[in-house]
Amino acid sequence: MRFMLMHKLDEDTPGAFNPSPEFMKRMDAFIGEVSKAGVLLAAEGLHPSKVDSTRLTTAKGKTTVTDGPFTETKELIAGFALVQVRSKEEAVEWGKRFIDVFVQEGIDVEVDVRRVCEPSDFA
Repeated sequence: MRFMLMHKLDEDTPGAFNPSPEFMKRMDAFIGEVSKAGVLLAAEGLHPSKVDSTRLTTAKGKTTVTDGPFTETKELIAGFALVQVRSKEEAVEWGKRFIDVFVQEGIDVEVDVRRVCEPSDFA
């Protein structure tokens, strides 16, 4: 099973999208640990919405294109890790360890653990 761990941050929090060297060292160690465990498929951080971001919204057949920053949004997906694990419980355990990287920096964060759709889900 594949799961995506997505972390959300408030863009208005100073330093939220400008991590310290200590944070990056801890994040690199976490990514190394997940890689060594053989479950990491991908992991990336995202720029804040003021950098090359566009939101596409459709309602009643009309599409609206809005360039960032997205001031009406308090929490944006700031990055993700895609893992292949045996169970949801294992994904949640990796998610808790992911959160610990932020906690050690004193950053409040929310992580969603979401199962990725597989072709068999639509059979």
